[in-house]
Amino acid sequence: MVSAQTDAAGARAIARCDALGVAPYSDSETGLYRAWLSPAHAAAQEQLADWMRHAGMDTRVDAASNLIGRYEGTSTGLPALLIGSHLDSVRDAGRYDGPLGIMLGIECVAALHAAGRRLPFAIEVIAFGDEEGSRFPASMFTSRAVAGTLIEDALEGVADANGISVAEALQDWGLAASTIHQAARAPEEVIAYLEAHIEQGPVLEAEGLALGVVTGIAAQLRFEVSVRGRAGHAGTSPMPLRFDALTAAAECVLAVEAVAREAGSDLVATVGRMQVEPGATNVVPGRVTFSLDVRAGENATRDVGAAEILRRFDAVAAARGVRVEATKVQDLAASPCDTHLIELLAQAVEAQDIAPRRLVSGAGHDAMVMRALCPTAMLFIRCDGGISHNPAERASAADAGVAVAAMLDFIERLGVARGN
Repeated sequence: MVSAQTDAAGARAIARCDALGVAPYSDSETGLYRAWLSPAHAAAQEQLADWMRHAGMDTRVDAASNLIGRYEGTSTGLPALLIGSHLDSVRDAGRYDGPLGIMLGIECVAALHAAGRRLPFAIEVIAFGDEEGSRFPASMFTSRAVAGTLIEDALEGVADANGISVAEALQDWGLAASTIHQAARAPEEVIAYLEAHIEQGPVLEAEGLALGVVTGIAAQLRFEVSVRGRAGHAGTSPMPLRFDALTAAAECVLAVEAVAREAGSDLVATVGRMQVEPGATNVVPGRVTFSLDVRAGENATRDVGAAEILRRFDAVAAARGVRVEATKVQDLAASPCDTHLIELLAQAVEAQDIAPRRLVSGAGHDAMVMRALCPTAMLFIRCDGGISHNPAERASAADAGVAVAAMLDFIERLGVARGN
């Protein structure tokens, strides 16, 4: 149950997220943007490591740049329960998406350490570096490395908007792309993965619930789309003779929206980024690139939707005399959480006098990658208005305290289940 200690832990977790929301923990002077392998990422990681050590953990940085704090069990070297989330952010971000889950993990360990409590497993709090994909075209490189699912050439040719490759960014951190696979954990080293995260949606708030139990994470596809037309003078190119890449791209974007609206399912599709070339006011655009994100609760629904979107792109290209190419940059299958862990987490939530509301996550999380390594569970925390990826993102200290209480209860129940 919630106590004065967990109340204080929740307040501390929120305060620490707020502390990391400003310089030097942001790469932007006008808001929060913490990119993977950036100076802000390094500063935030250094501060986190200090908090982990004060909570009773030993810390290290693995070959994929993840910060890991370890709290030993009843004996040294036992398999670990991983509690984690991500440290990076989108541009102009809120302060709680990702870091709150890390802070709550630290608070759980701090409470156990203060009580002199050891379990029949170790606990490792892990701060992943790259869940959002806001610097490089793909995402979750660091959790994929830990899960052992990062394919050998995944980093090849991947660069940010400034032309800096992942390999170069890792090198600046004293790490090497050639050894990133050394971050992979063996299945026998890990018993489960628990991630706490703000809901990023309005369901819990609408139902007056502080916490929710995630049953699974939606399937996700990401594409990089290129539309190639022909640049020309804006004053001398007659309208019927133009091959305008931007107007073709605009029609493609509307097709994306139309397919998702017409599906009559949980399919969602988004174009969130677009670049126009040559980008001059008096030149008909010759090339446009944009992102495409397609998601649904089931793989089949996602795939059917994506196929229809790409079919409509082809129709636009044929009608307008341009070339449209879509390159798949990420494919994440739907990821159900472990049924046994769902039950333990639901019991832990109910022990806080909260109805254990179960819901699917439409947002992607590192948990969906970690499922390849071990059983996974996710706890959602109410956020104001369901707002996320926005400076207005808010979570309360009271709800964070309830989350700590539920997570500690879950840890104890897991200990009992493993014969504590």
